[in-house]
Amino acid sequence: QVQLVESGGGLVQPGGSLRLSCVASLSIFSILDMGWYRQAPGKQRELVAAITRGGSTSYADSVKGRFTISRDNTKNTVYLQMNSLRPEDTAVYYCHANFALARTDYWGQGTQVTVSS
Repeated sequence: QVQLVESGGGLVQPGGSLRLSCVASLSIFSILDMGWYRQAPGKQRELVAAITRGGSTSYADSVKGRFTISRDNTKNTVYLQMNSLRPEDTAVYYCHANFALARTDYWGQGTQVTVSS
């Protein structure tokens, strides 16, 4: 069965950095489109960053220039490097995988990121 496992969340001070990781138990990882979403209390889940199977990236305006998404297909892992963190970045961050051809997607359990002094 498909599993997405996130790690790397925690408490950081404003201006600090954090790197999230998501490991997929998928032999077809290299053909999946991957993304990071986040959800703060009382708010809807939003797409933060995405990377296609071809390596193209996109970002929400709120994180552009601060966050970087990348993937390592040899490790079945997608990363989110977060720099210059702000309190408004506080949320649960979720890893997402999309298998477009099969019209199927997968979610991780989420990892908490808290930005506070």
